Amino acid sequence: MLQNASHPKIGLALGGGGARGLAHIPVLEAFDDLGIRPHKIAGTSIGAIFGAGYAAGHSGEDLRAIALDLFADSNKVLSRFWKLGPKRIRDLFRAGPVQFDPVGVLEAFVAEHLPPRFEDLDVPLRILATDYFGCTEVDFETGPLLPAIAASISIPAVFRPVRHQGRFLIDGGVVNPLPFDGLREECDFVVAVDVVGAPVPRSNPADISMLDSIFGSSQILMQTITAQKLKLDQPDILIRPQHDNTRVLDFLKAGAILEKSETLRGVTRARLTELLNTTSDSIK
Repeated sequence: MLQNASHPKIGLALGGGGARGLAHIPVLEAFDDLGIRPHKIAGTSIGAIFGAGYAAGHSGEDLRAIALDLFADSNKVLSRFWKLGPKRIRDLFRAGPVQFDPVGVLEAFVAEHLPPRFEDLDVPLRILATDYFGCTEVDFETGPLLPAIAASISIPAVFRPVRHQGRFLIDGGVVNPLPFDGLREECDFVVAVDVVGAPVPRSNPADISMLDSIFGSSQILMQTITAQKLKLDQPDILIRPQHDNTRVLDFLKAGAILEKSETLRGVTRARLTELLNTTSDSIK
């Protein structure tokens, strides 16, 4: 194991990007390969889900198995919804045919893999959401875990806002799609994984649906925010999967997404090793 009390503290930031966020898994597996546990994790949107799972003690390979079990088979996905029962399904679709209750979805899909509170996690975790009316970032580090994740993943047009302590909260990627800022205060080095991506062209470029427009505009916004942040500060390691044709809601293509992002495991492992070796040499 490379990390102990004498080794530098590494912060890990996992960004938002919908289904492209499955690319976080090979990065987490690289940490496992080297026996490194982050000192602290920060997550936005899909990064909040994987950050919570990893902070809860699941390995990268555990999370890979869970993701494939959840999303590789469309029949399994549908069956999970049907098992909710008619009353629960009405709750999920309360605000319209595509606007789900994020808490209900998390309860149906991932709650069994997570502890109830931040305080129960093995690794400190910060989850980011957005105060819709306050137009500000909201950070969670204590208290109930599921509502914080639900707020962080509440992508407009897919999930309805989460009402929490008098505020209406939406997707953290709206204000902070790559939350590496703040980790510097507690960590010696910061690793950030940017999975935002870009709008995917249709075969007919004129055939852009409403959701395409919403998701594509959000991706452009998030890329702009991240670019401005990177002008002010840079993580020590920045990992990005290649741009491809993965759309925001392509979770049923989990196997293909993981296959495409497999090279990130080796890239992350090599860059972490180089960083730690350089640090060790400088101490000598």
